[in-house]
Amino acid sequence: MGEAVYIASVVATYWVVSISMVYLNKILMSSEGVSIDAPLFITWFQCVVTCLICWVAGKCGEQAQKGYTSVSTSEGGNSSSGSPPPSFFAQFPKAEYKQIIAMRVFPLSVVFVAMITFNNLCLKWVEVSFYNVARSLTIVFNVFFSSALLGQRTSTNTIFCLLVVIFGFYIGAAGEINLSIKGTLAGVTASLFVSLNSIFTKKILSVVEDNHWRLTFYNNMNATFLFLPLIAYYESKILIEAVENQLANPIFWSAMCVAGFFGFSIGIVTVLQIKATSPLSHNISGTAKAAVQSMMAFYIWGNEATAKGIAGIFTVLGGSLLYTYVKMSENKQPSTPAPETEMQEKKTDNNV
Repeated sequence: MGEAVYIASVVATYWVVSISMVYLNKILMSSEGVSIDAPLFITWFQCVVTCLICWVAGKCGEQAQKGYTSVSTSEGGNSSSGSPPPSFFAQFPKAEYKQIIAMRVFPLSVVFVAMITFNNLCLKWVEVSFYNVARSLTIVFNVFFSSALLGQRTSTNTIFCLLVVIFGFYIGAAGEINLSIKGTLAGVTASLFVSLNSIFTKKILSVVEDNHWRLTFYNNMNATFLFLPLIAYYESKILIEAVENQLANPIFWSAMCVAGFFGFSIGIVTVLQIKATSPLSHNISGTAKAAVQSMMAFYIWGNEATAKGIAGIFTVLGGSLLYTYVKMSENKQPSTPAPETEMQEKKTDNNV
C-alpha cells in the first residue's frame, strides 16, 4: 500500500509540474497583460534560472557528500552498519564551469539552443491543444537518424508505428481551425532538434563523466551566452519598450521564476517516475499526461475542438505509445541492437 501511494504521488507530481510548465510558458509568451513578445529572452532567463539552481544544488550536494562521508568514516566505512543513506542533494555535482569542457560540450549546446528556441516558438504560435501534435514527429526523426547515421535496421512494425504518427499529425493539422503554418513548422523543426539532441547527448555525456546534471549545467551556461547575440539582434527594441510595462511587473517576473524552476524540476520528477515505474508505465503516464494536457487546453484557452483535431491528438499519442511497446519488444530479443532510450527525449520535452 505504501509503495502504491509513493508511485501515485510521483506520477501526480510529474503531471502537475509538466503541465504547469507548458501552460506557464504559453501564458508568458501569448497572454495579454502578462506576456512579452520576446520568446528568446524568456528562454534565456529560464536557462539562467537553471544554472543558478544547479549551482545551489551543487553546493548542497557538496555538503551532503561531506556529511555522508564523515558518518561512514566514523562507523568504520561499513555501509551495512545502519548509517543513513546519502541526502537527496548528493546526486548533484559541484557546478564548475571549465572552458575546456565547455568547448567540448559546445556543439551539443548549439543543438540544445535551436531545440528549445523552436519549441517555445511552436508553443507561442500554436494552440496549446495542438502543441503535442505539432511536436509529434520526434520519433520519426529518431528512426531516420538511427538508420542514416548509426546504420540501425528499421523493422516493419516500427515503420507501421511511424505511419500511424504521421497520419495523426496530418489529420490533427487538417482539423485545427486556427492552424498556424509557422507554428507547425517550428514544431517539426523542434522535433528534428530533439532527435539530434538525443544523439549528440550520447556522444558528449562522457565528457562530463556521464553525469546528466553536470551536462545540464554546462548546456545551460553555454546557452546563456549563445542567446545574447540573438536577443540583441531580434528582441532588443521589444525589451526596451517593455521596460516600463511587463519588465516592471512583479507578476511577470514571478511567473518567469516559477517557469524556470519547473523547467529544472521536470528533470528530477522525470527521473523519479522512471525509477518508480517500469519503462512502459513511464511512457503510458507521459502519453496520458499529454492527452489530459491537450483536453484541458480546449477548456482553459477556449480552443474550438473538432473531430479531426481530437482524432489527431489520440492517433499521434496512440502511435507513440505503440512505438514504445514495439521498440521494447524488439529490445528483448538478443539479436536486435538496443534501441535509443526515450528518457532523454522525455527530459528534453520537459526542459523547454
